[in-house]
Amino acid sequence: MPIKIPNQLPAAKVLTGENIFIMDETRAAKQDIRPLQILLLNLMPTKIETETQLARIIGNTPIQVEMELLQTATHQSRNTSSEHMLKFYTTFDEIKHRNFDGMIITGAPVEKMPFEEVEYWPELCEIMEWTKSHVQSTFHICWGAQAGLYYHYGIQKRPLPKKLSGVFPHEVVRRSSMLMRGFDDVFMVPHSRNTTVDIEDVKACDKLKILAVSEKAGLYACATDGGRQVFITGHSEYDADTIAKEYVRDMAQDPEHTDLPYNYFTDDDPSKPPRVTWRSHANLIYQNWINYYVYQSTPYNLEDIEPIE
Repeated sequence: MPIKIPNQLPAAKVLTGENIFIMDETRAAKQDIRPLQILLLNLMPTKIETETQLARIIGNTPIQVEMELLQTATHQSRNTSSEHMLKFYTTFDEIKHRNFDGMIITGAPVEKMPFEEVEYWPELCEIMEWTKSHVQSTFHICWGAQAGLYYHYGIQKRPLPKKLSGVFPHEVVRRSSMLMRGFDDVFMVPHSRNTTVDIEDVKACDKLKILAVSEKAGLYACATDGGRQVFITGHSEYDADTIAKEYVRDMAQDPEHTDLPYNYFTDDDPSKPPRVTWRSHANLIYQNWINYYVYQSTPYNLEDIEPIE
């Protein structure tokens, strides 16, 4: 089934060329069904790349989805044109009266800062509180997961001695979770972060269940019972070259403290192309989230979403 996105969003041309099934606004208006309403709070500096990555992966699910793009009003993007932001993005004040089937909160390059020092932290807290009564399931990614775990459950992020960068093997530890349905015994996920969440801190919270972990990368996935809140520390949605671009950037800024991404470049040679080993499970985790925690759980009338206690 298709994903509905604005007619002129740059992602539309990219995804059409990749044979991803999209539906423009004109055609969607003629459909007599209710697509899932998914809100994307995009906190990444590379807005267009991130919205394309997530539109690609959501567009590969079997459910028709209408994705809306949300930005923070208290922070102006310096890496994406104001024209693009005004044309395709909305603000919280414009949508806070509405309900949504699902929401994605992305990562952000502010992980070394205390949460309270992030410019848009008060606004993000307001949004995260709002999700408890206006969104059926919220999917938090990387720093977004750390922020959500801290705000909702008081779990603090911890600094790593060095940046965690590369593609790491993971294992499912809770096979009863619908989010992990169909996963192999070992699956690969990209990570790119300077902080982590301690597994023992999550275990101490009786409202959270750990779903998957990595010996090298630590916690990967945890969620509340029923999947109203999902927290993912990695970047399953990353393109093949995303970590390569970050590696080039980091090398230019601080070559002495930049390690080669783990298990990423062919033969560990940065002159060779990366090996994509995570795409199938990336699609699977989003399909499972959309199908089990959004589509099969959400009420037909969004006004009937029950608040999280």
